[in-house]
This record gives sequence, C-alpha cells and structure tokens, in this order.
Amino acid sequence: MRRVHNTGTVSEQHNRPVATLWQLELKEARVFCTIYRDGAGLQLRLESANAVIIEEPFALQPRMLARTQMLRDSLKRRGWSEVL
Repeated sequence: MRRVHNTGTVSEQHNRPVATLWQLELKEARVFCTIYRDGAGLQLRLESANAVIIEEPFALQPRMLARTQMLRDSLKRRGWSEVL
C-alpha cells in the first residue's frame, strides 16, 4: 500500500520489485526470478504472470546468488530458455 504524506514525500512501498535477476520462457509461459523489498529485508520470488511459485527471504550473499543460478540452470535443463 502506498501512502502519500502532506509533505509531498512518499513513504516506502512494501513488496516492490528491486531487481529481476532473470527471465525464462517455455512455449507461451514465462517465469521471472525477482527480488522484492519486504519490510526491512529482501525477498526472492520465482513467479509467473499468474502466480508466485517460490517465495523466500533473500540476502545478497554468494550462496543465495548461487541458489538462483542453480534454479535457473535446472529450469533450462527442463527445456526453458532465456527471454531475449
């Protein structure tokens, strides 16, 4: 929910996307690996246009970035391809 203050500044919006790490497609379907701001932290989501498939806390650490890469590689082995 976005709140506007009478000072003209906007408070921080919760659950807003910070970055999309990658996008894959298979036929007409697309999935996005996106990082969201969630309260004081970050959240990783693997999502389609219609649903959130995976949702978990995220930290900018090598093991978390490696996890997203492994997930991407796993989907690509199953026939998903990069969105150009």
